[in-house]
Amino acid sequence: MFFMSLSPYHFFAETWDEGYNCYNETQPIWKKEYWGISTDREMMEVAESILQKMERRGLNIQYLNITRLSDYRKDAHPTIYKYFPYPITAENRANPTTYSDCVHWCLPGVPDIWNKILYSYIIDS
Repeated sequence: MFFMSLSPYHFFAETWDEGYNCYNETQPIWKKEYWGISTDREMMEVAESILQKMERRGLNIQYLNITRLSDYRKDAHPTIYKYFPYPITAENRANPTTYSDCVHWCLPGVPDIWNKILYSYIIDS
């Protein structure tokens, strides 16, 4: 059984030094011990603890921790092309940071790495 940790988002440019959100970001986060504020570390610890208890009971679980790896990639989802349930105004179009999508992974790379990690687990077992 495989369990994947949560996917982070970079909606408010919360802990890097400039910018409003991920729109137009071209570099990942380079801070060595970075944890984004959207990452609930306490919840991750609870999930990991439960997975360990399940493993001690004999359930074989492979834990794919993609949260921290993905947290560094603020540059991997700076798009304005998403579904909007309402019309985008001219004012929004003039300022893409007001409606860019910093939740979904739009550029190749991050979900591809998740798949490679999963593939490595499968091949290794």
